[in-house]
Parts: sequence; C-alpha cells; structure tokens
Amino acid sequence: MQRVIERILNLLAFLLTAGRPATAEEIRVTVAGYGQATDDAFHRMFERDKDLLRRLGIPLELAPTDGWQVEHGYVVDPAAYALPDPGLTDDERAALWLAAEVVRMGGQVAAPDAIFKLGGAPVTGSGEPLAAVLTEGSDDLGTVFQAIAERRFVRFEYREKRRRVAPYGLVHRRGHWYLVGADDDRVKVFRMDKAVEVAAGDEAEAFVRPSSFRAADAIPEAPWEAGGEDLTAEVHFDSAVAWWARRQIGNRGSVEETPDGSLVAKIPVANPEAFIGWLLSFDDAAELIYPPELRRRLVERVGEGT
Repeated sequence: MQRVIERILNLLAFLLTAGRPATAEEIRVTVAGYGQATDDAFHRMFERDKDLLRRLGIPLELAPTDGWQVEHGYVVDPAAYALPDPGLTDDERAALWLAAEVVRMGGQVAAPDAIFKLGGAPVTGSGEPLAAVLTEGSDDLGTVFQAIAERRFVRFEYREKRRRVAPYGLVHRRGHWYLVGADDDRVKVFRMDKAVEVAAGDEAEAFVRPSSFRAADAIPEAPWEAGGEDLTAEVHFDSAVAWWARRQIGNRGSVEETPDGSLVAKIPVANPEAFIGWLLSFDDAAELIYPPELRRRLVERVGEGT
C-alpha cells in the first residue's frame, strides 16, 4: 500500500510540473515506481493509478501532444487542481498548523507546504515540537483502512492464531492503533502492532457493517477498564485535585463531593496495575480506601519504588 501511495504521489507531482501533456511511455520511464514493470504489468498498473486519481477528484485529462493531434498524453491542469482560497483567519491557520505539528503518521512531521498554501504558518521557535506518533506498521494500517472502506475481509496472524475478520473500524487509543471487527460472529478488538501477515481479501462488499456501530465504543477509554478482574475501588481525592479527578473519572464511576471540596469516588477496575499507576500520578493527594487487596497491591508498588 505504501508503494502505491508513493507511486501515485510521484505521478501527480510529475504531471503538475511537466507543463505539457505527457505520454504513457514518458511516464513509464520518468516516474519512479513504473520502470521495472513489464509491458502488461505497466499498463495494468497505470490504468489502476489513473482510475484512482480520478476517483480522488483530480482532473486527469487526455490532450494532444502536438498541433497535428496524432499523439496524446496526460495532463493535470494546476488551475483546476488548486485548492480555492478558503479565507481562513489567522487563528484558524494557527489551529491547522498546530494540528499538523502535533499529530504524526509513521513518526514523520507533516510537511509545512500545505499550511503555507493556506496563508502561511505562525513563526515558532526552533526545536522539536511536542507530538504524538500515531502508528506502528503503517503499511498494514493502509491495507486495513482500504479493507474497511471497501468492506473486504482481512486475514492476519494474532497471538499465534490465524484470523479472518470483518473490519468495522480503526481506533487510536493510548499510543496504539486497534482494529475493531467481527471474528467468528463476535465483535473483537486487535492491537495492530501485534498482528502479522496482514492481507485484505479479494472480494469487495463482502460483509455488512452494522449501521449504528461505533468502533470507538468497543475500546475502553481508561486503561484500568481493559482487563480481566472485576473490582470497585473507593478513593478519596483532596480538594486541590478533585476537579482533575472528576474530569478523568467522567461517567466511569460515581463521585460524591464532601463539604470541604474533596471527592470520594467509586470506580470500576478491571486492570489493577493500570489503575494503581494512574492513582500514583496524584501523589499523596489521593488515598485508596477500599478494597483491602487493592490497597495492599498499591502499598507494595510504592514499596518497590523506594
């Protein structure tokens, strides 16, 4: 999938900068990604790439290469392809720039060219920006994303077992990509960096995705919600951190505010280790009251760190 994207981008860049119609043979010998293909393989590849460009809304046209109109080539009119000025304000451009800087795909910072085309980016200091790396296995993500869009089954090995999954959606949560889909008629969640030999099926429209299904709902938002245990923790939060605790607990538990502004919360816990790690981030402003076995594990964790 990554090779296809690179070839499409190379083809588009060439057509936009050529300034004239380019024949298929010229494209074959000039654009990276086509040169090693046989005649039949090139024609099949080039036909697919042309179709993909047009489906993306890129105005790929056939035009004569000379005044006698004997030979024809392919051209993309830059004026028809260019993005109209959306009239963004300085604040809106700054917000777009920040989003491009913070979110990364494949560990790469987004190129600034698109932001400059929208009216420029704000001046910033030097140094590496704060960023979130949103991928492991970008090739597999492309394969799965296309399978979701075209409703193709995906096959892969996961925990030493071959899987055939109807992919419903991809969700990014806590630094990892998760595939949510139906496996043996049950909705399951798979961490993409743990899946190997990922391949999409040949048949499109092979399954029906439930109309009301939301992939994000299948993955717990809090790390302590994903696990095999069934506990309810009672925690007292000091008034200084009560607002932050309430915000992170959300609707995952019940909270009761005391007269002095502190908070007593009852929180379902499926993963004690993750819950203890979160609780320790409050330092001494949070006290685990119940249950005793969870409190004991917290004391042991603190003792290991001393």
